[in-house]
Amino acid sequence: MSDILNVTIGNLLEEKAALHPGHEAVVYSDRNLRWTYQEFNQICRKAAKGFMKLGIEKGEQLAVWSTNTSEWLVTQFATGKMGAVLVTVNTNYRTTELEYLLKQSDSTTIILMDVFKDSSYIDMIYEIVPELMTSEPGKLRSSRLPFLKNVIVLGDNRYPGTYSWNDIIKLGEWVSDEELNERMESLEADDVINMQYTSGTTGFPKGVMLTHNNIVNNAYNIANCMKLTVQDRLCIPVPFFHCFGCVLGTMACVSVGATMVPVQEFNPKRVLQTVQDEKCTGLHGVPTMFIAELNDSDFEKYDLSSLRTGIMAGANCPIEVMRAVIEKMGATEITIAYGQTESSPVITQTRTNDSIVLRVESVGKALPNVEVKIVEPGTSTEVPHGVQGELCTRGYHVMKGYYKNEEATEEAIDADGWLHTGDLAVMDEKGYCKITGRLKDMIIRGGENIYPREIEEFLYSHPKIVDVQVVGIPDEVYGEEVLAWIILKEGETTTEDEIKEFCSGKISKHKIPRFIAFTDSYPMTASGKIQKYRLREQAKEIVKQ
Repeated sequence: MSDILNVTIGNLLEEKAALHPGHEAVVYSDRNLRWTYQEFNQICRKAAKGFMKLGIEKGEQLAVWSTNTSEWLVTQFATGKMGAVLVTVNTNYRTTELEYLLKQSDSTTIILMDVFKDSSYIDMIYEIVPELMTSEPGKLRSSRLPFLKNVIVLGDNRYPGTYSWNDIIKLGEWVSDEELNERMESLEADDVINMQYTSGTTGFPKGVMLTHNNIVNNAYNIANCMKLTVQDRLCIPVPFFHCFGCVLGTMACVSVGATMVPVQEFNPKRVLQTVQDEKCTGLHGVPTMFIAELNDSDFEKYDLSSLRTGIMAGANCPIEVMRAVIEKMGATEITIAYGQTESSPVITQTRTNDSIVLRVESVGKALPNVEVKIVEPGTSTEVPHGVQGELCTRGYHVMKGYYKNEEATEEAIDADGWLHTGDLAVMDEKGYCKITGRLKDMIIRGGENIYPREIEEFLYSHPKIVDVQVVGIPDEVYGEEVLAWIILKEGETTTEDEIKEFCSGKISKHKIPRFIAFTDSYPMTASGKIQKYRLREQAKEIVKQ
């Protein structure tokens, strides 16, 4: 067992900067941005002081809505130094989801890109808080979001009512190093420092409160399972707003002094080019990302000989894909990780010397200092090895709870501290686990967790819909796709396109049902419960036609 580290995120970076001052910490290959650990620590300190000058106190929520930019990365460690809680915002979010998150999290500050792909984030923020247009930076008074005061926009364009990122760095000059050090020393490793929203089976997303201890220790153990060291260079194309990016990626690197090589937005060619140019030894991704890289038309042209390790997670990995990643990409020590946001996130991981069969047929065994047991669903009674049950876990990695939702917290974590994952699993005699199903109705599409209830709640607001049931159906590319079974109000008619148009711009693209089926009734149990598993079976038949 390795020891449990008792260190804040801010102090962890200070330690690494002192140990490896001239070693590369951050490399953005496509724009030749390179920071050593000393330089990265300094820029994080400047941003932390800027946040303090804005009046942000420790424990206050600061939201970030952006792709994998260098500012996102700086904010992660700057908040770790001055104690604000980093609230990660999914880049796919649209107005309804963003407003809900900002309101529920009590965020006082949001940092955002102005535009991403075909979406104008700045237009969306003005739609939610129209008062921003006429307010002075830092003095926003919004009727819909009473907590929100500061809006910080990345990039060179100036927008009414907002700060630029450079403004924040300049404001930091008014705060002394002593003041920042004092703030850093006032933080405890058990303080909440990160909040990620995970969709809930009861409809709306819940804010998972994670502490310095949760994240630092999980990251350090993940790094050790990959045998990651100061010599490694990890390509990180997975989004920072997920634990995959900001714990298995950035934090795992810093925990051992390795080099972070982020890719701002996933593109298979960009990833392959980055691995080649920066001689990356590690690469993260969900299976669909690895498939896209392997199937790239120029795949053979890239030199990936530096690759050794990495993590594949987020969905089941087909054996052909795992074999290709090992044989064609050369990542002979790639690992598989399993977990959920509520567990910071990794619970089990394969090890670098595990067989290819173990890496495909299991999700590994418990990380150090992590307990795992398989119980009869709905009880705390352990089942024997080889018998299916619900996977439960206990240890330093279990979240502090859901923000402002004690009832849901008590439902997830029992009186003995065990987190009930809602996932069905089987464990063998050596402790290796295989995920066999889900107690919950969650859909996993390309590594994104989608909870049917959230889409159902949204579609209920359509004036023509009387009832809706959302299910996942198998898909060769994304693992699963979304199908909505809809019952219309009497006398109403509509089309698939009209329903999809209703969703557009209001909920994330990946949540918009790819398939829509109209029906007059649902299969029911004798007690009047809808049988979702039968709806799933019927959905498969429809899609086949």
